[in-house]
Amino acid sequence: MSELLELHQAAALGDYDLVSEILQKELHDPNYKDMDWNDRTPLHWAAAKGQSDTVKLLIEYGARPYLRTEIGWTPAHFAAESGKLSVLRALHSLHAPIDIPDLHGDTPRRLAEIYDHKDCVKFLKVAEVECESYRKMAELEGNPLDEVDEDWEAKKKELQKVHGKMKNKTEIKKDNIHLTLPLNIPNKELIRRKPVGPRKEKKGIKKPLIQ
Repeated sequence: MSELLELHQAAALGDYDLVSEILQKELHDPNYKDMDWNDRTPLHWAAAKGQSDTVKLLIEYGARPYLRTEIGWTPAHFAAESGKLSVLRALHSLHAPIDIPDLHGDTPRRLAEIYDHKDCVKFLKVAEVECESYRKMAELEGNPLDEVDEDWEAKKKELQKVHGKMKNKTEIKKDNIHLTLPLNIPNKELIRRKPVGPRKEKKGIKKPLIQ
């Protein structure tokens, strides 16, 4: 394992003591993105694993809660997907953005809805309003929140192109399936055959007597 990823590994394992030990040495950047895991940071791992205390510790040591993975997920997206309400509460208490949409326009609340985490959905409905209010208040006071992942924003357009092409290829493949079906073969699922009854005799023709 690369030394650069020791903090990632500790966070993924949910080992609070090891994370604390590594952070105290100040040898690892808590915001380092692991490209092999789509740009995840230690905070993404901690959020996904439901480690709310580790999440607070990482942020205390400078982890930025608005950094995004390749598809635009923040730590809140991972917590919402996994149904980790305690992590969502921790992030919200620290004024981390919990309402930002990803590359495809999905917010953490939308993910919670998809995975049927009702408690998370209920919490996020209220938290989103509070998050937006706090954001506006900070702007009015002349202290706008630092919520922009500059690296991700710089390559956002290119990522959209890549993911858009992948989506188009999938749709083309689906269309080609229909195009390549033999036109003279009926779809058995769509045809309901009528039940075969006894054959009617033609008038004027008698059945031969059985000897």
